[in-house]
Amino acid sequence: MYKPTPLLTAAIYGFAAFWLLLAAFPFLLTIWGSFKTELDFFGTDWTNVFTGRFTLEREGSYFTGIGYFLAWIQEDFWRAAINTIIITFFTVVISLTFGTLGGYALARSAYSYAFWILLIALVFRALPHIVLVAGYKAPLFELGIWGHTWITVIVLVAINQPFTIWMMRSFFMNIPKELDESALIDGCNRLKAFWFVIMPVMWPGVITTGLFSFLLAYNDFIVGAALLSEQNSTMIPTINSYLGTAQQDGIEMAAVAAVVSATAPLFVLVMVFQRQIVSGLTAGAVKG
Repeated sequence: MYKPTPLLTAAIYGFAAFWLLLAAFPFLLTIWGSFKTELDFFGTDWTNVFTGRFTLEREGSYFTGIGYFLAWIQEDFWRAAINTIIITFFTVVISLTFGTLGGYALARSAYSYAFWILLIALVFRALPHIVLVAGYKAPLFELGIWGHTWITVIVLVAINQPFTIWMMRSFFMNIPKELDESALIDGCNRLKAFWFVIMPVMWPGVITTGLFSFLLAYNDFIVGAALLSEQNSTMIPTINSYLGTAQQDGIEMAAVAAVVSATAPLFVLVMVFQRQIVSGLTAGAVKG
């Protein structure tokens, strides 16, 4: 068995550490800068973001929470956070429900139409989101239902459903059909066999697919910006509005603080479910 030399091992770990630092640096800098003033974070002298020169002059301290105050208190960022939680929750639940049932049916189907359904789903998944959203906007205006959160949930589920079906089918293909047959022989009907026999070994795949569905809904910008009113806006479009335009000044530090607030839950979520994610991706990659 080949054993790497100490020099090669040190080089590998050194490169990995360098790459990790390089990848994490923008986020770490944003966290650090969120406790500074605008002149430090967006000034021409980039060293001020580390020294906190203008923050000290203005606030009397090297750190300040003014950005978080602007975002959460003055600009009511908490409303966008609640809207995001509601939309993300229902998008994930509905997508997983239909994706699991559809993926199981297509994985066990012996008919040729299953292939064409999967192919059509893949075509819709490959389309840019703006193409799909553009078709929804005019009818929603005419019906007077534009801007509601439940409309965004429906659109996000429609966009996400092909992906969840493909993912769940891949996981189901890795489960032997003999499990279904054994359950049917033991007296279970198809629904009981699915719930009591197949699903208990499918949780890694469900968690993996659910996490990707969560990320789609949580990080969505195009659908939320196009279909939600300002009152029902989610976090990402709201953060974009804080940056302002050429005609309107923005509140950049509120945007920086909001970015940190929106990103931190994602980091925690991945850390909590990292084992299930790896297990699910490995199981889904074996067959399908």
